[in-house]
Amino acid sequence: MKLQTKLTLFNAISKLVIVTLFILLLPNIIEKINKNYTDNRLVKQKDKFLQKVRDNGIKYYIEDGDTYGSYLPLKEEFISLEIVNYDLDTIRDERRIVERDTIAYRILSHTFKAGKKNYLLEIGKSTETIGETTGPLQNIAFQILLGMILLTILADQIYSNYILRPLSIIIRTKLIGNKFPKVTVYKEVKTSTSDFQHLDMSIHKMVETIETTFQKEREFISNASHELMTPISILQSKIENMFEQDDIADDLKVRLLEMQKILNRLKSITKTLLLISQIENDQFLKEDIISVNDLLQDVYEEISIRLQDRNISLAMLVIDNVELLGVNKFLLFNLLFNLINNAIKYNRPDGEITVTGQWVRNNYTIKITDTGIGIAADELPYIFNRFKKMKQSLSQDSFGLGLPIVKSIAGFHQIGIDVVSEKGVGSTFTLTFPIKLTGNAPIL
Repeated sequence: MKLQTKLTLFNAISKLVIVTLFILLLPNIIEKINKNYTDNRLVKQKDKFLQKVRDNGIKYYIEDGDTYGSYLPLKEEFISLEIVNYDLDTIRDERRIVERDTIAYRILSHTFKAGKKNYLLEIGKSTETIGETTGPLQNIAFQILLGMILLTILADQIYSNYILRPLSIIIRTKLIGNKFPKVTVYKEVKTSTSDFQHLDMSIHKMVETIETTFQKEREFISNASHELMTPISILQSKIENMFEQDDIADDLKVRLLEMQKILNRLKSITKTLLLISQIENDQFLKEDIISVNDLLQDVYEEISIRLQDRNISLAMLVIDNVELLGVNKFLLFNLLFNLINNAIKYNRPDGEITVTGQWVRNNYTIKITDTGIGIAADELPYIFNRFKKMKQSLSQDSFGLGLPIVKSIAGFHQIGIDVVSEKGVGSTFTLTFPIKLTGNAPIL
């Protein structure tokens, strides 16, 4: 899951938790708000009544020994005034019997002096009418809260997009979709976040270090391969000259033949390393045009003697004469030669090899299937590693470089490689060429 998605999801969940808690607490909050509002209203009514008493006198409402009381028609509110001999100043919930009905009121009780007498003023409001506003207030509060949550989620999404955009640029431009290693020129990703600035610089320094190391390795392999070719050629010439001597003993000839064989193997390894180095350093051009049929025929002519030696049959099932444009014929020849040569080398006697060329979802594929010893599942991920010698090849004349050459050539041409193998049954190597169709002419 992307970091941006995680942040948005966290924000949404946290706000949902807040909404849930608010909904649970909302009735108590609304009730408290209503009570405070009612109490403030009762206090204002008290102040207004006392002002009228000061203006009009107490006798305007009550005579000596009398009481004063007034109720609204539905008994929702009342006001009463009577003479008492105590002091009181409270607001509380009480029940009163009014015309045989017991009604719960929120009552303000306040005593005051007028004309040397102590009067008790009570102003009440029915708690039922107070609760009538709770539902509408809850709905309004919930709608406002929901709207605010949606707006904040949208704002969080926009802000997270803005704040994480430099990280996305760093990943896309510095890590993903780049041929690695490559010589890079540092381009700073503009961001005001110091963490991203540090990450950008750290990745660039890391890539620079890796590129320098790879470049040194390539230069060493290339230089070493060139330097080794000269002494190997000199040794081969000296051995060949020794064979021309008449007085050379037979046992010495055998040893010289073994030395020559070892030199040939060393020369093959050196040439292979040099070829890989040249491929990785882009020292080959891709300007050739060749048909798949012609390429496979050239490989067959080169390798047919090996097929006869081991009595292995090779079936070419290539119907369409597909032309590959913008390729290097020499390298593609080596790619197919190595794959078919491996299919011969690790095949069983009297075995079979099938080469199939076909279209799969607008891509041209070549499959090379053999009936050989197969590759173990735990070794399959490492078959393209240089100098990684598989267990099944220990008894063979193998140096662990055939498949690395295939991988390098395929990468140079952007050809996909897929391998399916079963121990004791055989292997299938599938090459997927990045072909685009232009009219009736498929091109690579």
